[in-house]
Amino acid sequence: MNRTNRTVRRYLERRTALDDWPLQGAVPTTCRSIIVIPVLAEFPGILDTLGDLAKCDGEDRAQTLVIAVVNNRAPEHAVEQDIAQNEQTLRALDGWDQDSLPVAWIDASSPGRELSVKDGVGMARKIGLDQGLRILAEQDRLTAPLVSLDGDSRVDARYLSVLHRFFEPPASRWACVLPYAHPVEGSDAERAAILSYELYLRYHALHLAWSGSPYAHHTIGSTMACTAEAYAAVSGMNRRLAGEDFYYLQQLAKTGKLEGLTGTVVRPSARPSQRAPFGTGQFVQRFLDGDLSECRLYHPDSYEVIRAWLQMATGDPARPAADILASARAQHTELGTFLEQQDFVRSWDRIAAQTSTREALLGQFHRWFDGFRTLKLIHHLRETVHPEQEMFSALAVLLERLGLEFSMNRGPSATPDLQQQLCLLECLRTL
Repeated sequence: MNRTNRTVRRYLERRTALDDWPLQGAVPTTCRSIIVIPVLAEFPGILDTLGDLAKCDGEDRAQTLVIAVVNNRAPEHAVEQDIAQNEQTLRALDGWDQDSLPVAWIDASSPGRELSVKDGVGMARKIGLDQGLRILAEQDRLTAPLVSLDGDSRVDARYLSVLHRFFEPPASRWACVLPYAHPVEGSDAERAAILSYELYLRYHALHLAWSGSPYAHHTIGSTMACTAEAYAAVSGMNRRLAGEDFYYLQQLAKTGKLEGLTGTVVRPSARPSQRAPFGTGQFVQRFLDGDLSECRLYHPDSYEVIRAWLQMATGDPARPAADILASARAQHTELGTFLEQQDFVRSWDRIAAQTSTREALLGQFHRWFDGFRTLKLIHHLRETVHPEQEMFSALAVLLERLGLEFSMNRGPSATPDLQQQLCLLECLRTL
């Protein structure tokens, strides 16, 4: 490790579990990027993902290391078929053609190496990303990206070159999210499920952007990338069973600039799954099981409350906190109630007393009213005054707010047919 900074050094000394799960396989002498893939019961699909990466440009490919973290819990807390698939994956990785794509792997699956019952995909990502950080620190390449992908996601041939170009010096980058598009395929019910899920994701992110929130990014685990330095600065990946992507990206947005990357598209799997408490697989499974709540969205008026609150709070953040709270209550009673529940006055007075400039105060405000607190406000409004709304009625409001013209022939069922839904999704994907 050469000129590695103090934050990275301290993280590697204190916050990793490198000795518990050693890396197997060769490492390129120069890594322009390291891609970490948590793998649980992904055989043979993981070979398709690796095959996509192997089709990328030769120089980009040769200077990329893929780290596959093959993981499961102990047999009494795991599915027997999942463990069997992981055994097949480990054998396939051991025989992988390293000339086609440098691939290393971590065995967090075999007896004695399993994850604990409390750990899941967040821990699997962390194990691989920590190893990636160690490698980039040893190569003195802290501006190179640590990239998150999934074992059932597909990428195009531009994927590596676009990533490398984005993070390549002299550009000064921190983190980014990549474009995504779920494959809309299968039976009508399966297509309807994934259309509903991606429409929900894009509705929420676009509405947050319309509201002026700095946390208006999608949160999909296979679309995240940040520099090695940024990874250490946010204390690495969290160990959550699910939702690890939300909290990870929130920390990256708080500590630096989280940008949107263009020029390539990640295609996450849309298969139903029970492996995580929530997320794509769970949503699709519930939809297929007939849970009609999946056809509803947060009320558009909730985003109007957020928009007005952000404009008011950031317009004159130096005002006394009690005055800001009074204005918030005048703007919307339940906003005032929520801020009181969040102890806004005491928190803001303490922040203001420690902050000397307006710019710094605005930054502290957005760290306080972060993505999680924004979501808590939406949930508070949902439970009190703004219940969830039928999906396509809510989407119509968003389209109007964005100044987009899109005619939906909803018919007697109040739901556009699948082709119209797909056209709407393709429209939102361009934004």
